[in-house]
Amino acid sequence: MFDRLKGEGLLIHHWDTDGICSARILLNHLKDKKIKNVTPVLGNYFLTNDELDNCKNFDFIIIADMALPEEQIINLSKNAQILVFDHHLQREIKQIFHHNPIIKGDNPNDNPSASWIVNSYLKKPVNLFAILGIIGDHEKKIRQNFKFNEIINTFCAKNDLSFDNLLKMVYLLDSNYKLGDKKSVENTPHILLQIESPSEILNNELWNKNLSILEQEIESQLQQPSDENSGTIFKKINTKYNIISTITRKIAWESGKNALVINTGYFADKDQIYMRCVKNAEPMIKRGKELGFKCGGKKEVLGAIIPKDKTNDFVKELKDFLDN
Repeated sequence: MFDRLKGEGLLIHHWDTDGICSARILLNHLKDKKIKNVTPVLGNYFLTNDELDNCKNFDFIIIADMALPEEQIINLSKNAQILVFDHHLQREIKQIFHHNPIIKGDNPNDNPSASWIVNSYLKKPVNLFAILGIIGDHEKKIRQNFKFNEIINTFCAKNDLSFDNLLKMVYLLDSNYKLGDKKSVENTPHILLQIESPSEILNNELWNKNLSILEQEIESQLQQPSDENSGTIFKKINTKYNIISTITRKIAWESGKNALVINTGYFADKDQIYMRCVKNAEPMIKRGKELGFKCGGKKEVLGAIIPKDKTNDFVKELKDFLDN
């Protein structure tokens, strides 16, 4: 597949550790190609009109760990060869190369991250970046997955690392997007191409400074009041930082309950909504898309960007869904 790629390429990847590590694996494999990597406007699960226009300058486009709207991908395929590597819930797009084992019926527990899917497709040995993508998406919850817990334990033993070392690396890599630093997100895969030791991630001065700022903000937001009803914890936050997924994870995983969080402070005209639940979120992801919202996720996760005047109505639907 990659041998047939000609000309200049664009790699569009998610801004989190999984997307960054997927990009690093792909860039390393394709180092003989001319490729520029970008992430969408931080917080957007779609491409703006300007971003779509910029895509027209490339002969091939690789999308990693991003469930971009199907109509945007089909539109891009009119002018460029498109390859998608992903693990989110979506329909298979027949017009392109779409590698997502989950939409073809594979068990999500066997495909825990885009980094693992990319690494497996390329037949690469288990490595730091495939592992970090997994931990980035699951954190300590991956310990409950027997297969991958064994893989991670074996990797740690061979490389004199602890699980906590890996988790700290994830927090450091995620710090750029959470602070809204898009340029640093896009530069990080290139930094990872150059590192010779995991200690270079752990000791990165800028990322450690970022993390200190974020830890204070996350703790401050978690201390704000929450509402609980019928096994769902509902929380409103107002922060300029992109920490809604972190806060939702902490609430859900520490309580063992459904978590629904709204951030009113990241966008001027829209709200961020994030939900983690113990039931299949797919019906509400579909519902969000039907309503015209930028909405996506996985079996247990929904993320959406909603116009502020539509937030209350959609939140009510989400609450009703969780209650039933």
